[in-house]
Amino acid sequence: MKNAEASPVRVGLIGCGFYAQNHLNSWRDLAAEGAHLVAVCDRDEARARAAGEQFGAQWFTDAGQMLDSVKLDLVDITTRMDTHRELAALTAKRKIATVVQKPFAPQWEECVAIVETAKANGAWLAVHENFRFAAAMMRVAQVIAAGTIGEPSWARINFRTGYDVYKGQPYFYNEERLAILDVGIHVLDLARVFMGEVERVYCETQRRNPKVRAEDTATMMLRHTSGAVSVVECTYEARRADDAFPETLLEIEGSQGSLIMKKGETMVVTTQGLSFEERVGTPLLHWTTRPWHVSQEAARNTCKHMLDALRAGVPADTSGEDNLKTYALVEAAYESARTHASVRPKA
Repeated sequence: MKNAEASPVRVGLIGCGFYAQNHLNSWRDLAAEGAHLVAVCDRDEARARAAGEQFGAQWFTDAGQMLDSVKLDLVDITTRMDTHRELAALTAKRKIATVVQKPFAPQWEECVAIVETAKANGAWLAVHENFRFAAAMMRVAQVIAAGTIGEPSWARINFRTGYDVYKGQPYFYNEERLAILDVGIHVLDLARVFMGEVERVYCETQRRNPKVRAEDTATMMLRHTSGAVSVVECTYEARRADDAFPETLLEIEGSQGSLIMKKGETMVVTTQGLSFEERVGTPLLHWTTRPWHVSQEAARNTCKHMLDALRAGVPADTSGEDNLKTYALVEAAYESARTHASVRPKA
């Protein structure tokens, strides 16, 4: 986009449900930076109307009608994943830049199709993969990039909680694939960011809650192309008094030291025998609340990254093509759990 700083970016959002509220608030927050939320859409008329009135946007119940009625520079798709392919095709064919909420789609083939459709139409495409944009995780990436702990060689990255995620998203009970595709994909993405690309994956899954159709727990081991090894864990069935929801905890060891992210967004770094502790959390925004602020701020940071990348005319860090690399780890994990053997991710 030319004259990016002077040009407002007109944003439309499709899907006004549970997590979409964080996107809506994020885009409103970014108004001072040129993001103008001008249209919202949801098949549920009451939700569409409520979002439109609250956020000062035109509201629609039909996505195609919204796209044909309002001039948009960017569309944020925050619906359930089984609708992503159809909606992303609508925006791609109109050459509108698009952000798709993770997971990209229910199956690998659909993810590839979304990317190929965007590419064929010359449309900018990104995935709202927000864990890497959480304040704590961005700080971890900075420390690693600075070489403070040397070359990373081993890591444990985990999202373990007993928080009732089914209350806000009751459809989780009947998903065919759950823990890995819903939250494991986030943690696998972090493993790529911190440790590099992956050579093979080994995974064991469990269904610890009898009410849930799919896996609610996964333990994965990754061998990275650098030779590093990471253990990636996710569960919705942890039972602990110090539940860190919705934080990601981790420990990374390198050639010159180590980094630990503890509950409360507290980072402990040891380098060349010396240690320091740093609180990396940020103050609450006017619309965020504890403990959800970790995820809410990550959503805002992700939207800001999308806005900045689009205006600069460059791919987002979590472009459609980049997210295929993370989704390939999801597919490899499921295949490994099925075969009880290590699996190489799709190229």
